[in-house]
Amino acid sequence: MPRNRATSGIDLHLEPIGPGLRRGLARALREAARTGRLAPGTRLPSSRALAADLGVARNTVAEAYADLVAEGWLTARQGSGTRVAARPVAPDDTAPRPVRRPARPAHDLRPGTPDVSAFPRSAWLSAARRALAVAPNDAFGHGDPAGRPELRAALADYLARVRGVRADPGRVVVCGGFGQALRLLGTVLRARGVRAVGVESYGFSDHRELLERAGLRTVPLPFDARGTDPGAPPEGVGAVLLTPAHQFPMGPPLSPERRTAVVEWARRTGGLVLEDDYDGEFRYDRRPIGALQGLAPERTVYLGTSSKSLAPGLRLSWTVSPPDLAAEIAAAKGRFDDRGVLDQLTFAEFLASGDHDRHVRASRARYRRRRDALVAVAADAPGVRVTGVAAGLHAVLRLPPGGEESVMRAAAWQRLALFGLAAFRHPEADTEEVDAVVVGYGAPPDHAWAGALDALRRCLP
Repeated sequence: MPRNRATSGIDLHLEPIGPGLRRGLARALREAARTGRLAPGTRLPSSRALAADLGVARNTVAEAYADLVAEGWLTARQGSGTRVAARPVAPDDTAPRPVRRPARPAHDLRPGTPDVSAFPRSAWLSAARRALAVAPNDAFGHGDPAGRPELRAALADYLARVRGVRADPGRVVVCGGFGQALRLLGTVLRARGVRAVGVESYGFSDHRELLERAGLRTVPLPFDARGTDPGAPPEGVGAVLLTPAHQFPMGPPLSPERRTAVVEWARRTGGLVLEDDYDGEFRYDRRPIGALQGLAPERTVYLGTSSKSLAPGLRLSWTVSPPDLAAEIAAAKGRFDDRGVLDQLTFAEFLASGDHDRHVRASRARYRRRRDALVAVAADAPGVRVTGVAAGLHAVLRLPPGGEESVMRAAAWQRLALFGLAAFRHPEADTEEVDAVVVGYGAPPDHAWAGALDALRRCLP
C-alpha cells in the first residue's frame, strides 16, 4: 500500500496483513504499534485523510481505528484525535502470542439487523411440528434446487398479497440468504453476456463485491435530492440493482415516474431490473409501496429475504424472476436443494397460518416506537437532521460539515457500533459527499434500547 502524502500529516507506510482491507489495515497498524515503529502518543492521520491517501472508503479506516481502540492499541478522544496508546514495546519478540478477540461493542446501532431476541420461538416451534407431521416422505430426499414446492407456493401467495408481486411457484427459487441469491444471479448474468450492472451511488458495499466477484463491473447510477435516477443507465450496463421501495440507506422511495422510466429502459434494451425489497414489510407514516416487479414481471428479478422480518440466521431468501431465468438460477445452485428441508417446510407453514403476519405487525409497532425515540434524541442535537424515517429499520442523521468523523470517533470511545454514511458510498459515485451516520434501531433487544440511545446521545454534537 502506498505511503501517505502530506495531506495525512505524517508519512505512514502500511502494508495490509492478510485478507480483507479493514482487517489487513488493522493488523498493519497493530503490528506497527506492537513493534514500536509507531511510538506511543503518535497522532495518526484522520480517517478522512488516510482514506483519501490510500484510496479506500473512509469508514474502512474508521472501523479499523475503532477495532484497535477497543483492543487498547489506540486511543480516541474528542479534541485529541486518534493516537497510539502507551503500552510495552517488544521489537524483538517473535514468540507466539495468544490471539486477542476484539472487545464486543456495548451497543449495536448498525443497520440491517432486526431484534433477534424477539424471534417468535413458540410460534416457530408450533409451525415446525405441524409441518413435520404432514411432510411427505420425499421431502427428506434430495430436493429440487429451486426449493420445496410447499414454500415456493406459500411465498408466491404471500408476496402477491402483501407486496403486489406477480408470481407463481414456478418463478420462485429459494436460496440460502440474500448473499447466495445475488451471487447466483451474478453468475447467471455473466453467463448471459452481461458485463456491467448499474448500482445505486449509496448502497451495501457487500452487494457490490458479490457482483464484482462474479466478474461484473458495478457502475454507480445518478443520485440527487429525490434519490436514485435509474432511467438512463450508462452505456454497456445490462442490469440495474435497486432498492425502490426504500432506498438504502438514504430512505426515499423510487418515484412513480422513475419507476416507469427504468421499466421502459429494460423493455427497450432487453435489460433487467434487480429489485432488492429488503424491508418491504416495515412502513410507518405512509401506505405500503408495492413492488416494482408488478409493473414488469418479464424484465424484473425480485429478491426478498426473511432476514429483517424474522432473523438473518435462518438463511432463507428467494428470487422471483421470468421462468427461463428462474431455471438458470436453479441450475446455478446445482443438482440438489442445499437448504434445510425442515426450515423450508416450517417457513411455509408459518406463512400460510398467518403467524408471519402477526409477528410482522407486532414488530412494526415496536420498531415504530423505537424510531420515534431516536427522532426525539436527534432533535436535541444542534445541527442534526433526521431523514429516511418513514419506513425500514434505520434512519440517516445528517451532521454539520466534518461531523461524521467526530461522531464516529466518539462512538468508538463509547463502544457503540455505528456506521458512517461514507461506508455506503460507491467509490466512483459522482455525488457530493455528505456528513451523516446511518443509525439502525432494530438490533438492540428491548432491555438495551435505552442504553444504546444514551450512548448515541453522548456522541452527537
